[in-house]
Amino acid sequence: MLTSEILRRFLLDLKTWFRVERVLILAVPTGIIAGLGSVVFFTALDLSHTFFLDYLAGYRPAYPGGEHPVLEPGPTAHLIRWMLVVVPTIGGILSGWLVYTFAPEAEGHGTDAPIDAYHFKNAAIRARVPLIKIISSAITIGSGGSGGREGPIAQIGAGFGSTIALRLGLSRQERRILMMAGMSAGIGSIFHAPLAGAIFAAEILYREIDMEYELLVPSAITSVIAYCVFSLFFGFGSLFVTPPVGFVNTGEILPYTILAIVLALIANIYARVFYGVRDIFRKLPVKPHLKPWIFHIRYRQQAPGRLLAIQLLPLV
Repeated sequence: MLTSEILRRFLLDLKTWFRVERVLILAVPTGIIAGLGSVVFFTALDLSHTFFLDYLAGYRPAYPGGEHPVLEPGPTAHLIRWMLVVVPTIGGILSGWLVYTFAPEAEGHGTDAPIDAYHFKNAAIRARVPLIKIISSAITIGSGGSGGREGPIAQIGAGFGSTIALRLGLSRQERRILMMAGMSAGIGSIFHAPLAGAIFAAEILYREIDMEYELLVPSAITSVIAYCVFSLFFGFGSLFVTPPVGFVNTGEILPYTILAIVLALIANIYARVFYGVRDIFRKLPVKPHLKPWIFHIRYRQQAPGRLLAIQLLPLV
């Protein structure tokens, strides 16, 4: 009896060891693929910026200090102000058609999708989702739409991780780990912050102060590898360049504390408005493909000067 129990425990430990080792080994190709996905997404985003905003509208957005355009900028073009209204609308229509035609689950800002897949969909994301997300998000953001890189690259990286796990027939728990590791790889690579990407994937799954600690090591591996792959193309270093600063006066703590509270309140208000507007548009009895265009026409008649800031909220 004692021998049987020892053997059983040994086999269980061996199985667990192989499962952990397998996930850690697969974190390497996941990081490479997610890093290449970040390269493609950044390139597509920059090309989209160049075409829609620079070429069509004559507007050239600024880059962070640690980032450089893929294409060398040409002579400064004349700003066409009315095109700053038309171009984002065109981008929204193209992006909406692409998403709702080929991968409806790629709609939205992106971060919620991997969280939903982790908790409710067995970490299953279709292989086409990251590809559609790359193109649609590049069009939306590149044309001046209301959005950023975090959500799209989170869903892109998670999609690659999930696809690898599904193709290899991994267990549900292994799929969840690899999917979130892919998410951390996307975040860590495109924002030049691999360790932050690993922590981001582990803590974003819950509203409470909690973390999935088993995600930390695989996520750190994929994130560092993805960052290295991305940096081979676009250079190593931090995303933002700041002058040297030092903390020499303890009195600075008070204004920083006030600033933190104000920013937290603004973030809370923004999130409520964002999801409130999204819910309103989801209830409209109109095909999703047409919502950006309808909102553009309706709002332009009322306040054309404010159109650019909010017209693409239903697609973000």
